[in-house]
Amino acid sequence: QPHLAEAGGGSVQPGGSLRLSCIVSGYNYQGPCMSWFRQAPGKEREGVAFIWPSGRIDLVDSVKGRFTASQDKDKKTLFLQMNSLQSEDTAMYYCAAGPSLYGDCSRARSGYTFWGQGTQVTVSS
Repeated sequence: QPHLAEAGGGSVQPGGSLRLSCIVSGYNYQGPCMSWFRQAPGKEREGVAFIWPSGRIDLVDSVKGRFTASQDKDKKTLFLQMNSLQSEDTAMYYCAAGPSLYGDCSRARSGYTFWGQGTQVTVSS
């Protein structure tokens, strides 16, 4: 059974930074689509970053220029570097893995099969 484990969340003031990590085990890391999602209280879970099997990385517009997603395939680890954090970034952050379809990856929650337990990010003064 694949297992994803996030770490690195915490509480920071606006303008601060955090680096999230997600270790993947029990899964063929070379094949799937990987992603970061977040869910704020009372809101839908939304995608933040998407990583294709090819290595292509896409970020949603709301975090471009502030967040950077990366991966270490040898260590089967995803990273999400978050800079210039704002109160609107407060949420539970999840990493997820799912199948690619002819090399393409979904941006929808339904496209991801395996999820971590989440790590809380709180941005507040």
